[in-house]
Amino acid sequence: MTAVRDALPENRYGRSADERADRRLRVVGAVLGVALLGVVGWIGYDYIAGQQISAEVIKRKVVSDEQVDVHLEVRKDADAKGYCTLRARHEDGREVARKDFRFDDRADRVDRIVSLRTTARATAVELMGCTADDGAAH
Repeated sequence: MTAVRDALPENRYGRSADERADRRLRVVGAVLGVALLGVVGWIGYDYIAGQQISAEVIKRKVVSDEQVDVHLEVRKDADAKGYCTLRARHEDGREVARKDFRFDDRADRVDRIVSLRTTARATAVELMGCTADDGAAH
């Protein structure tokens, strides 16, 4: 009984066109992947290095139906000046307070407890963003 061969013997006639195309696709994919990582890294670095003022709400305390205290940590260049905007919301989602707080301290990190007067009981406080005096919003 003789065996019937369906394919050519391996490595006898060199690489097939499919193998060359697969290799080319892998090389193109690797180059594009490295380029994408480079672009994402550059954008991330530019975003972080370009920020003059950034802040974070550490905690909040609802004092009454008309006031909420917020512990705000601000990171900035020591000579940067600007403000951060906070917004308080009621449990139904409506805005009950919005206020800008200035940070002109000559320090690179400022911890401050600020108070917002509200029109109703606040259940959430959001940091809307910070803006340097040169107009750069972050």
